[in-house]
Amino acid sequence: MKIERAIISGGGTGGHIFPAIAIADEIKRRNPDAQILFVGAEGKMEMEKVPEAGYDIRGLQIVGFKRKLALSNFILPFKILKSLWVARKILKAFNPQVAIGVGGYASGPTLKAATMLKIPSMVQEQNSFPGKTNKLLSKNVAKICVAYEGLERFFPADKIELTGNPTRKNMVDIDGKEKEGFGYYQLDPTQKTILIIGGSLGARTLNESVINKIKELKESNVNVIWQCGKLYNTQLEEQLAGQDLGNIKMVQFIHRMDLAYSIADVVISRAGAISVSELCLVKKPTILVPSPNVSEDHQTKNAMALVSKNAALIVKDSEAKEELISKALELIQDKSMCETLKQNIKPLGKPNATEDIVNVIETII
Repeated sequence: MKIERAIISGGGTGGHIFPAIAIADEIKRRNPDAQILFVGAEGKMEMEKVPEAGYDIRGLQIVGFKRKLALSNFILPFKILKSLWVARKILKAFNPQVAIGVGGYASGPTLKAATMLKIPSMVQEQNSFPGKTNKLLSKNVAKICVAYEGLERFFPADKIELTGNPTRKNMVDIDGKEKEGFGYYQLDPTQKTILIIGGSLGARTLNESVINKIKELKESNVNVIWQCGKLYNTQLEEQLAGQDLGNIKMVQFIHRMDLAYSIADVVISRAGAISVSELCLVKKPTILVPSPNVSEDHQTKNAMALVSKNAALIVKDSEAKEELISKALELIQDKSMCETLKQNIKPLGKPNATEDIVNVIETII
């Protein structure tokens, strides 16, 4: 079925935004004349990243529930009702054939309004433990595309399609790029490389872990590519001013992730769903440090889906400052363990996830 008009909703983090853009790109690849409209949350990252990718976006005034006592929690019901009303107006004006939710604040009201208007709808659940919004939406949408097995505990079994998570192909296409990668990052190709990624905003724990063992890293004869993130870059530059970091390349954001992956011998990462999916595709020995600051502790569950298959190692956030870097330096020298992790993570990758998701979208129109 040809897709002519689609709405995609969600965002808040790169882990929701980039899969949404990957789905949109695949729809456009198959249907060059398709009109695609995104619906996001005002003030969130998607309002910047989606237009950068070439798509229109509308914003809803929606925020999340704060776990601590906050005034915003009392006005949240009114924001949800207003967002439902605005989403309904957007949907009626755009008249899409299908609505796709990828998670994030805007996804709830948009998909709820879509199902109320009898627009065929689908949810793409990225995590091994779904959030409350997608659990609620699952009752009314036509299909739920998932990345992990065993989600029948949360969703109607007849609606589940095991597709994997959409990943940007340019991120995981790493074959034959090692020479370019070492040149791009100006690193010694005779040395092994640790890649540290904490997401586009950064991860305080990963940054503190590096700072705490920076002397050990400098003396290790190992290259380090360290993405410190937008939130911490200025502070860390000031803290490290005047120091010769030598083999350690600290960057705010990794623009060529394919080149970073291509030269990495060990990867240290948070356990966001899309990061985990990318790591399964690039097949690198990985140490996951799940963030404790996410709802439902879903990053720990994402990590354990790999750890239980001996496809990755895990370090608790609370123990990372003291243990993480030492464990990474130990792993990078352990050829046997690195090979085991590579072989076990390999079958977990789903390289055709984006295409499979768009196949599902076509079936529900």
